[in-house]
Amino acid sequence: MDYASSILNLLPTGRRSIGVNQLLNKLETYLPPAQVDRIRDAYEFGAEAHEGQKRLSGEPYIAHPVAVAHILADLHMDAPTIVAAILHDVIEDTPTAKDEIAERFGADVAELVDGVSKLDHIQFRSRAEAQAESFRKMLLAMVRDIRVIMVKLADRTHNMRTLGSVPPAKRRTVARETLEIYAPIANRLGIHTVKSELEELGFKALYPGRHRIIEKALKKARGNQKQFVGKIADNVRTALEKAQVKGRVEGREKHLYSIYQKMRRKRAPLTSIVDMFGFRIVVDSIDTCYRALGIVHGLYRPMPGRFKDYIAIPRINGYQSLHTTLFGPNGMPIEVQIRTEDMHRIAESGIAAHWQYKTGEDSSDAGRAYRDRASEWLQHLMEMPHSGNSAEEFMESVKLDLFPDKVYVFTPRGEIRRLPRNATAVDFAYSVHTDIGNHCVAAKVDRRLVPLRTPLRNGQTVEIITAKGATPNPAWVNFVVTAKARAAIRHYLKGLKHGEAVELGKRMLSQALQDVSLVLKKIPEERLQAAAAELNLKTPDELFEKIGLGERLAALVARRLLPADGTHQPEPATQAEPLAIAGTEGMVVSYARCCFPIPNDPIMAYLSSGRGVVIHREACGNLRNYRKQPDKWLTVTWQPNVDRLFNVEVRIDVANRMGVLAAIASNIATTETNIEHVAVDERDGDASTLIFDLQVRDRKHLAHVIKNLRKMPEVLRVTRVIA
Repeated sequence: MDYASSILNLLPTGRRSIGVNQLLNKLETYLPPAQVDRIRDAYEFGAEAHEGQKRLSGEPYIAHPVAVAHILADLHMDAPTIVAAILHDVIEDTPTAKDEIAERFGADVAELVDGVSKLDHIQFRSRAEAQAESFRKMLLAMVRDIRVIMVKLADRTHNMRTLGSVPPAKRRTVARETLEIYAPIANRLGIHTVKSELEELGFKALYPGRHRIIEKALKKARGNQKQFVGKIADNVRTALEKAQVKGRVEGREKHLYSIYQKMRRKRAPLTSIVDMFGFRIVVDSIDTCYRALGIVHGLYRPMPGRFKDYIAIPRINGYQSLHTTLFGPNGMPIEVQIRTEDMHRIAESGIAAHWQYKTGEDSSDAGRAYRDRASEWLQHLMEMPHSGNSAEEFMESVKLDLFPDKVYVFTPRGEIRRLPRNATAVDFAYSVHTDIGNHCVAAKVDRRLVPLRTPLRNGQTVEIITAKGATPNPAWVNFVVTAKARAAIRHYLKGLKHGEAVELGKRMLSQALQDVSLVLKKIPEERLQAAAAELNLKTPDELFEKIGLGERLAALVARRLLPADGTHQPEPATQAEPLAIAGTEGMVVSYARCCFPIPNDPIMAYLSSGRGVVIHREACGNLRNYRKQPDKWLTVTWQPNVDRLFNVEVRIDVANRMGVLAAIASNIATTETNIEHVAVDERDGDASTLIFDLQVRDRKHLAHVIKNLRKMPEVLRVTRVIA
């Protein structure tokens, strides 16, 4: 009797589950008996905890944790991970507490189980928020111990295998989440076997019709090309033997989801995707990889630009192989991967290889590359939560960061930086260090100055130029693609907006206090603190921020600050001075795009909750809608000598002739005016209407521009646009 069978005999008959015998036999091949015994104990504990519970399919619930443990055993994960897999639902679905698991199976197992558990006992505003918070909790637990995500990936894999029992609407939701989050995470961690299965199962559940059509076409192609694939494999084997290169050649069929993705990426019909099969050559050493590459290039002509050396420059997840595409018989493309045995094993199991080596399967440290790159990625995740983003923003940032990497660029010292496709110079700057990103002002690509939003391409050398007083530009958020850059910029802008809102709130409250004959500086700190507490705020600064953001009315707060004993009587003749707008208030003061106010225009201000103060021209047509809320209006005026540029729209009617747009743009440039945008609004046979979005200093500057334009013979009329 083997060890696993002897263990099973110790279990109560009612708690033996189909699959446990196979699991223990599998574990016995690479774990010592004491650890297998610990896993048996976990099974007995889990079976008792889930007693009476059933899955939607009708099978006992304990069958699911055992299946999850099977998946992890195939990856040769360590004993604590297998124990956590068997217990991963007991905190969430049974009365069992985390402390009980820690006491019986150790703190590491308890932390793993807790990391996988969802936040079901907290009330959230929406399902999306609950999902995002649970996801953030899982990823932060993963930062502490990456085995959390291994259990979650195995859990998701088995759930996808049994998705047929789930209602159709939920099935599609789970499938979409799998394709958007869990399969990319498996890819990022290099676990190819799990990633491929999640993609195939997710694709089948989300798009069953498309999956069926491609599967049918692939079966047909398999029949037509079976002889063709075998012939190429034999030719490659013969060429390797002739050159005395030892290696095995495998013909492999491409996954349905990868074919579907290729169809979408190239916007091509299924009939045009001819390379549904590929080949893999596995040899004994790195030197032999390059020899084999030369042999296949001699056998079939390589396609220009389709060779990738992932051995010299591994992918961001540590994957290594040589990739080449060849012109096969009849011009059919042949994709070939060449790698060593170690590379092949690690390419299949990724970060899991680290635990394979820890359990003694291999004395080499080939899993270190995956572990180091995973740790680097997790470090980025660790930085994101401190940016103050909501759970939904955090989740979106991680999704963006999971896109496959496509760009390898170099620092001036020759260090390789791996970035996502479409990454910009700003993404590169933040990948080096957050401080470099925050202070960057320009970039050089291959020694030439380029705009910071320039997308980077493979092989470029990127140099970032910084300045001590420079700060992130809010516009960067619109084009950066890495989660680290996006989180760092948002964190800075939120801090900036807070400071601006506090300062503006003080000015607005000070103005409101003038109406009741009080001065903000003379109000005791205790009274300000009490007023903040009455509004469920912690500090006076938080109160000022709410006022500056338009979420609290300064006039009402001013009344709260009146002495409670009624001794203070405001002077009836007191009239507050208008709030002076300097143009430097930042994001808490914005200028309406409907009327484009500029200095010296008569203006009014509307308090918009969350946005702060929005400045309108007094002649703006939209004021009629806002006047229904007089308590949200604020009297404002321009400070003298405002030093910044403001946007304004100008409508120009012109006679149609060749080059008229260029002539007008040139005329505007002579007045030292920047053109932000231009559009053709109307056009008939003889005339056109052009709308220019210009940047000017004030009304005097605008008048100079308009005067110059009216002197042009092709200009029929110039007017300023007002809503």
